Amino acid sequence: MIKDFLEFLDVSYTAYQAVENLKGILLENGFVQLSEGQKWEIKANSSYFVIRDGSSLIAFKTGQLTNYAFNIVAGHTDSPCLRIKNNSVVYTENYAKLNVETYGGGLYYTMLDRPLKIAGRVIIKEGNYLKSISAISDFYVTIPSLAIHINREANEKFALNPQTDLMPLIGIGKNFDLIKTLVGDVQAIDYDLFIVPASKPYTFGINNEFMASPRLDDLAGAYGGIMSLIDSNPNSLAVCACFDNEEIGSSTKQGAGSTFLKDVLKTVNYSLKKDKLDFKNAVNNGFMVSLDNAHAVHPNFESKSDPTNRCLIGKGIAVKHHAGFSYMTDSFSSAVFKEIMQKADVPYQDFYNRSDARSGSTLGAISNRQISIRTVDVGIPQLAMHSFCETMGAFDMEMLSKALTAFYNTKIKAVSYDKLSVE
Repeated sequence: MIKDFLEFLDVSYTAYQAVENLKGILLENGFVQLSEGQKWEIKANSSYFVIRDGSSLIAFKTGQLTNYAFNIVAGHTDSPCLRIKNNSVVYTENYAKLNVETYGGGLYYTMLDRPLKIAGRVIIKEGNYLKSISAISDFYVTIPSLAIHINREANEKFALNPQTDLMPLIGIGKNFDLIKTLVGDVQAIDYDLFIVPASKPYTFGINNEFMASPRLDDLAGAYGGIMSLIDSNPNSLAVCACFDNEEIGSSTKQGAGSTFLKDVLKTVNYSLKKDKLDFKNAVNNGFMVSLDNAHAVHPNFESKSDPTNRCLIGKGIAVKHHAGFSYMTDSFSSAVFKEIMQKADVPYQDFYNRSDARSGSTLGAISNRQISIRTVDVGIPQLAMHSFCETMGAFDMEMLSKALTAFYNTKIKAVSYDKLSVE
């Protein structure tokens, strides 16, 4: 599984490529692609997926439908990067560079002096149609840092101006046609193009116990959720939702804050000839695993972690808690998922931020604005989150897959407001 995951990371430069690659995996495993806006014919013991806007994907298995409830895993397909503006090429002296803006809260100094690629999509005109095509540069670009001889304070204090300091170097000379270089002689109308890290994923450590790669947050969740769904044999409706735009708030039409998940679940409900009460009960008996990586204790900054809840790489899945419900975990949802992991012989850890640190938010809280469902926030512990080369345990993906497969196969039923059965 490690080799396949590393290969997936290597070619999933943006959410568009990630979804296209997940689509290929699903088709190879017998899933049927559906289209929004068309009538769906959903059957028991069948597997389906639907894509919205090319960057978000929801896959599901109906199983035997002996227990009509929604078992949902939610991850995201985007990662911090740089977005290329229109009229992008800037000429300085004899250099050509690209005008960009930041996308998400990245550790942007880790982009300097690193191989980068241009990737995303281009909208072209074909007859009376506008069509989206994938775009990936076959060349690298780089953002050179300023030499220590000129920037003597670089090792004492360092800040990057995103307008002036993060412009990637693309060539020498003038009259660059970026779009023609990327996709050839087509009638291009507009684009969503990004500067993304192109470093090769790798394992390291004396026993190769670590892996390092761009985009571990959160392609680990998207890939782990999809592969676990493929391996599952559910009684309930097993769903894996991979949303775009989590890194910028999830408020787009394809983000976790949109109606995408609700639209899919209601369409499935209608196709199965279920009514509104069936849908309400499926949500009431349903459960969501909000899946996004967690912070492991850093070996050089141990004091940055909570004093008693300290997650370690290779020691189990992190169950994430927060008093302000930036993470949606409560004692009931935590207990449910811990019970599932215990039965599957998967170790787990509790994660809290330090009380004097601001917590990040995840998909669970945002998705619950559309579908109010019991939710636990979990993730693989990692280092260097939002760096352009992150680190996690090399074998933690197998641990996650085992836990999620067990979850998809679990029947959860609300006996009363204070009592759940987990089978």
